[in-house]
Amino acid sequence: MQIFSIFVAKLLVMAFNIKKNIAKKHFYAVAFAALIVFIFVYFVGLITDTSRQTRTIYILPGATTESVGDSLQSNFDGSVASKVSLVLGLINVDWNKRVGAYTIESGTSVLRIARHLAYGAQTPIKFTFNNIRTLDEFAKHVDKNLMISEQNFRDALSSDSLLAQTKCDSNNIITIFLPDTYEFYWNVRADKFVGTMAKYYGKFWTSERLAKAKQLNLTPQQVSTLASIVEEETNSSEERGVVARLYLNRLAKGMRLQADPTVKFALGDFSLKRIGGEALKYDSPYNTYLYSGLPPAPIRFAEKKTIDAVLDSPMHNYIYMCAKEDFSGRHNFTASFAEHQSNARRYQAALSARGIK
Repeated sequence: MQIFSIFVAKLLVMAFNIKKNIAKKHFYAVAFAALIVFIFVYFVGLITDTSRQTRTIYILPGATTESVGDSLQSNFDGSVASKVSLVLGLINVDWNKRVGAYTIESGTSVLRIARHLAYGAQTPIKFTFNNIRTLDEFAKHVDKNLMISEQNFRDALSSDSLLAQTKCDSNNIITIFLPDTYEFYWNVRADKFVGTMAKYYGKFWTSERLAKAKQLNLTPQQVSTLASIVEEETNSSEERGVVARLYLNRLAKGMRLQADPTVKFALGDFSLKRIGGEALKYDSPYNTYLYSGLPPAPIRFAEKKTIDAVLDSPMHNYIYMCAKEDFSGRHNFTASFAEHQSNARRYQAALSARGIK
C-alpha cells in the first residue's frame, strides 16, 4: 500500500515537472493516470487494510457518525479508523437504530468493519455471573455488563406476569437467576433479559427435578434457599450433598437449622469468623437460630450443581456439623451431640490459637 502511494506521488511530481515540456493533453493524461492509480490503491486499501487487534465498539443512544469515528480512533490504528470513518460518512446511517455492541475481530478489513457497523450486525455479549449474594450486587453486575440500569432491572422484576410465570414472590425472585454463562445483546431490554432468564430457569426445573423436590417436601424456591445455605457452609463440592441431607434431617425432626451463614446474611456481614453471643439473638427471619424452618429466601444465588446436590443428597443420620480444626474448609459430621461438642471445642481452640475473634 505504501509503495503504491509513493508511486502515485512520483507520477504526479513527474506530471508537474514535465508540464512545460509536453503538450497539455499529455499532461492531463499523466495526471488522469495518477488519479486512477490513486483511486485503485485506495480501494485496494479498503479491502487489504485490516484491524490489528480485536476490539468491541459500543454505539450509544444519540450516537453520530462523528462520535462513532472517535470510538474507532480510540480502538484502531489511525489508517484503519480513518478509512472506516470515510466509508461510514458516505452512508446515511441512522445510528439510533444501531445502538449496541459490535466486536471487531483482528484481521477484519476496513469494508467489513464499516458494513458490520452500518448494518447493525451486533455481537452477543457473554454474560457470566457467580459468587453473588444479594439482588443489589446482581443489579450492579447487570448494569455494568449490559445496557440495563439498576432501576430498569428492578422494575422488570416487579412484573406481575413474571411472578406468576415463575411462581415466585418478590422475596425469592432471585431464585430464577442461575449462575452460569449466557448470551445477550448488549442493548437487550430489561423485561426481555429477565424473561429470558426465567425461561432458562423453567427449563432447568425438569419434571424429574420437580419430582425430586416434591419427594423432599420442598418447592423449587425452597430447594434453592437450602442450596444457598449449603454453598455458604462448605467450599467442598464433595460435602454439599452431605450438608444438604444434614439440614433435611433437621427439618424432618423439627429442629432449627442453626446455620451460621444465615446469621451472617441477617447481619449483612459475611466476614464474621465466630458466630455467638448477641449475633445469635439478632431478630431476623433469616436467623435460623431464632426461627424454625428455612429462611424466607436464598442467602445467595445458588448454583445449579448445588441445587442438584440438594435434590440428590445421600441418606445419612447426621444432624450436627462443625468446621474441622485444620481450616481445610471441610467439616466433621456426627449424629451425637456429645461428639459434636468435642468437635466444636477443638475448632474453637484452633480459632483462639490463631487469634481469630
